[in-house]
Amino acid sequence: MAPVQAPPSQQLPAVQKLRIRFAKRGRLRFTSHRDFQRAFERAVRRAELPVAFSHGFSPHPKISYAGAAPTGAASEAEYLEISLTHERDAEQVRAALDEALPPGLDVLEVVVAGPGALAERLEVSEWRIALPGVDPEPAAAAVEAFLARTEITVERMTKRGIRSFDCRDAVLRLTVGSEPGSVETCAILQVVLRHGTPAVRPDDVLAGLLEVATLPVTGPALLTRLAQGPLIAATGTVDDPLARDRDANQATATGQAGPHQTHTAEGDAAAPSVP
Repeated sequence: MAPVQAPPSQQLPAVQKLRIRFAKRGRLRFTSHRDFQRAFERAVRRAELPVAFSHGFSPHPKISYAGAAPTGAASEAEYLEISLTHERDAEQVRAALDEALPPGLDVLEVVVAGPGALAERLEVSEWRIALPGVDPEPAAAAVEAFLARTEITVERMTKRGIRSFDCRDAVLRLTVGSEPGSVETCAILQVVLRHGTPAVRPDDVLAGLLEVATLPVTGPALLTRLAQGPLIAATGTVDDPLARDRDANQATATGQAGPHQTHTAEGDAAAPSVP
């Protein structure tokens, strides 16, 4: 049987690349990455976007995903790129995709891609780990013990069996607090994790805390990615990975170089690539 060929319109070259930030909220945090891919491709069709396709035996839409959160974790900072065969207004694309996706998979921002690779900007992530039933005081003691160590080995079940690795080195910042105004006992951890290999996840950090201290964790932790992007080394915080694209778009419109665009030329050469 002959291979299915993409329609002629899908064989047109890509003329525009868009970068998209979206959120996984509520029950949709349990959506796997593969399920989201299918849902997003359906949304692209419903929104009637002129997506570009690859060439060859089995053409597929030119959509790339970067730094996906693990299944079960909510996120306010998921990113992908999509290439189009005709230029579209970024805000109109955002509205059309958001309407086509189910509530809980929410398209927050769409920008025209500027120079540079998006994946290389996603150096770190900031996570919120909510521990219902855990008092902040013993959680703070566990955090202190965790940060005092230079290496903490944890285990995680993978497709290839149990894997052991150090979870401490990837932790750039770890603090503990409580939910403002809440009457329920709940420790809130804020952690900034460096992306790397192996990829250390927030549940690995929690496993590391339980290795060095006793915490009365009786229920599942609630994990939310708050941000991911370039590391601001001076503060240990996360920068906006789309800021350079906004500046590049503004510079194109005005004929002037924006602040992030000027910084990019210097910073890209020195910034480490994410493995």
